[in-house]
Amino acid sequence: MTTSEGTTTTRADGRRDDELRPITITRNWLDHAAGSVLVEFGKTRVLCAATASEGVPRWRKGSGLGWVTAEYAMLPASTNTRSDRESVRGRIGGRTHEISRLIGRSLRAVIDYQALGENTIVLDCDVLQADGGTRTA
Repeated sequence: MTTSEGTTTTRADGRRDDELRPITITRNWLDHAAGSVLVEFGKTRVLCAATASEGVPRWRKGSGLGWVTAEYAMLPASTNTRSDRESVRGRIGGRTHEISRLIGRSLRAVIDYQALGENTIVLDCDVLQADGGTRTA
């Protein structure tokens, strides 16, 4: 396919092979979370909300250090075909578990646990609409 500028592309939306989708980041999207962000990569939309709570996992108690964890999910209508919520199925899928762990590990690599004290931050990431890779968003 050739664009009006004379460059070739293989993408259905007209972008060049090396062109990113438009990126928009909206901070404080939710009123009730300690922090939130709506991240949009083209038509992919992911809502992330951070909440803080006192205490840490049992194995971390008494260390004076905090903890960060993450949960990832896709809304049932986030793709062309509706899928049941994993909580309804009674089992979290491998892909969901993998992405939750990836988010948590990435954040834990840059967090100052001492500054948190014995408190936990939970980051909930929900894909509102998927149009391409959701891991990057």
